[in-house]
Amino acid sequence: MTPEMIGYTGMIALLVLLALRVPVALCMLLIGTCGFAAIISPGAALAMLQLVPLEVLTSYSFSAIPMFILMGVLASHSGMAGSLFDAARRLCGGWKGGMAIAAVGSCGLFSAISGSSLATASTMSRVALPEMERNGYAASLGAGALAAGGTLGIMIPPSIALLLYAIITEQSVGDMFAAGFIPGLLGLVFYIITVAIVVKLRPAAAAPSRPTSLTEKLQATTGLLPFGSIFALMVLGIYGGLFTPTEGASAGAFATLIYAFIRGLRLPGLWSAVQETLALSAVVFFMIVGAETLGYFISASRISFTITEYITGLGLSNLSVLLCLLLLYFVLGCFMDAIAMLLITVPVVYPVITSLGIDPIWFGIVTVLTVELGLITPPVGMNVFVINATAGHVSIGEIYRGVIPFILADLVRLALLIAFPVLTTLLL
Repeated sequence: MTPEMIGYTGMIALLVLLALRVPVALCMLLIGTCGFAAIISPGAALAMLQLVPLEVLTSYSFSAIPMFILMGVLASHSGMAGSLFDAARRLCGGWKGGMAIAAVGSCGLFSAISGSSLATASTMSRVALPEMERNGYAASLGAGALAAGGTLGIMIPPSIALLLYAIITEQSVGDMFAAGFIPGLLGLVFYIITVAIVVKLRPAAAAPSRPTSLTEKLQATTGLLPFGSIFALMVLGIYGGLFTPTEGASAGAFATLIYAFIRGLRLPGLWSAVQETLALSAVVFFMIVGAETLGYFISASRISFTITEYITGLGLSNLSVLLCLLLLYFVLGCFMDAIAMLLITVPVVYPVITSLGIDPIWFGIVTVLTVELGLITPPVGMNVFVINATAGHVSIGEIYRGVIPFILADLVRLALLIAFPVLTTLLL
């Protein structure tokens, strides 16, 4: 059997194992090791198993991941999310659908330091959804706004997904974060507009927010200062040349820790936050080790080069190839975790887009946005299930009905980024 045939067989076996609900990291590790052994030798595969975990766990670039996770966990444990939503709610006082708008805005700000969509959706749903329901909001609107708002964490820097894409494709992490800034803000603006449209079409879905005076609105801005200052510290520090993205993650985590202690976090709470960070980081690093192993197998089988030669030989336009790849990501996103999908597919599709002369930074942004859609699309929208687990009285069907308008908004945003690449590259 040729290396290419072994490669294709391995990828089919990977899909079968995923369909059988075998853990993603284990699937990639198993297929990568067995495939590499079949192409090279069992001894080489064992040597790879010794090398890859050491490379991943000692990589300086990957050390930013636990720091971003720690920021989000500390923000959640210290009660920063509650203060953030309260401040946003008072700023939107008197607006029709103001609480839903406040929830979306809070998700955007919280994700700016957590870097995780699932963490954002889980934390903000505990804080905001009960408050919205007490004030007469339809469960579908509240849960839908929070599920969609949680997806902003995958695009607004710092983003773990953008960080992983940059490392896998050897792009600048700073450039990837800069490229995601405008699309992330567009998502926040589009979601707020979507809430306004839904409330206009369905007035019964939301009650008017309690009016707040100008003094109250100004006082509410103090609740946004912690998030704004930590975000500014990281962004200005990175792009001002004070520190690298990895050092920026450490600085952000330290600043969040200081604020958490000011807010009343003590050693038992810190130990709980550290345990949660270690558990989440272990999951991510296990997937990275599996993806690196699978990458060695894909490289040895040369299937990425075969696919590239086949696609370029078809004579399709760059736009046609791009739309086909995004359709693939959209379909996979309905069944797979976002980070796992990037780790599995990027090593295969990246040679294709580079051979066509497509800007890898721009492709990374539109790909991550498409993956983001998978977080709220059936049948396996991870954010939807997170909110359902947090608020069990809201059915999966209700949440999916609530996110449909936000999915449409994301499709419009994706079309704009494809039509106007400058929206992605403007800050580079």
